[in-house]
Amino acid sequence: MLNIPFGARSEVMRAMTDFVTEAVEKYLKPIESNWQPSDFLPDSSHQDTFFNDVKDLQCAAQGLSYDVLTVLVGDTITEEALPTYETWLSRIEGIHNTDRDNPWNIWVRAWTAEENRHGDLLNKYLYLSGRVNMKEFEKSTQFLIADGFNIETGQDPYRNFIYTSFQELATNISHRRVATLAKQQGDQLLSKINGVIAADEMRHAKAYSAFIKKIFEYDTNEVLIAFEDMMRKKIVMPAHFLRETGMQVGGLWGHFTDAAQRIGVYTAIDYANILRDLVNEWNLEHLCNLNEAGEKSRDYLVKLPDRLLRISERMVNPVSEYEFKWIGVR
Repeated sequence: MLNIPFGARSEVMRAMTDFVTEAVEKYLKPIESNWQPSDFLPDSSHQDTFFNDVKDLQCAAQGLSYDVLTVLVGDTITEEALPTYETWLSRIEGIHNTDRDNPWNIWVRAWTAEENRHGDLLNKYLYLSGRVNMKEFEKSTQFLIADGFNIETGQDPYRNFIYTSFQELATNISHRRVATLAKQQGDQLLSKINGVIAADEMRHAKAYSAFIKKIFEYDTNEVLIAFEDMMRKKIVMPAHFLRETGMQVGGLWGHFTDAAQRIGVYTAIDYANILRDLVNEWNLEHLCNLNEAGEKSRDYLVKLPDRLLRISERMVNPVSEYEFKWIGVR
């Protein structure tokens, strides 16, 4: 472990440039061989089959439940707010660099390029499905990008990469569960779509988790302190400012999370289990040679998953139902 003073995060980021260069090749796929949205959707250039394919897509989409469709729309809006996330990552201490070929800049652009496919594919699917009020969906998307977000990580790379490690795992769970529900409800195409997106999110989660694991080699105590601080404040999701026409910022978020919790797409138990996975992945329990603050943070974090699980198991599943303007009357 190097002796990196507090506030010198940029030094750690500079020390990791070779590691990041390797991560681009390890965790991101070449554009030439990567999947694209058109691989999954009816081909409009084939007039002889296009309209029948759209009809089949719409027929399958009719079987989706209100809550599944609600979560799908909310997840799509979250994915479509990608410009906000790229801007946020580009401003992190030690990453912000005017050199186009800086490895961190390459990572942010390449990660963004992969993520961009998710919203593109889901948006087109929703448009073709005929199940969604697209104008209201588009307004919510524009609101979310315009409103931005505040995840309380500042420009600290440690907090931001802990956040992305957590968030990519959360989106993997959400897309994976929607894929399962879509299959159960007869929409094989949507199941496949969400499955490939979930796979991307897991690769990205592994990348950001690897970043933190590497940072632990340089600045163990400060990473632990940052992690503890984040968990005390709680991880907020990137779409927590979600709203629709006529609402204040964030007015729709509670209704959206109720739907996700109600059908088991993303729950308080998942939140606790993600934390447990990260604690285990980063081997926190066995970290040693810590200072007093680092030990205190480690002990808190190691015990926290069990505490959160006990709380989450006592939570009552939300039953109230809200009519989203994206979808309308049930």
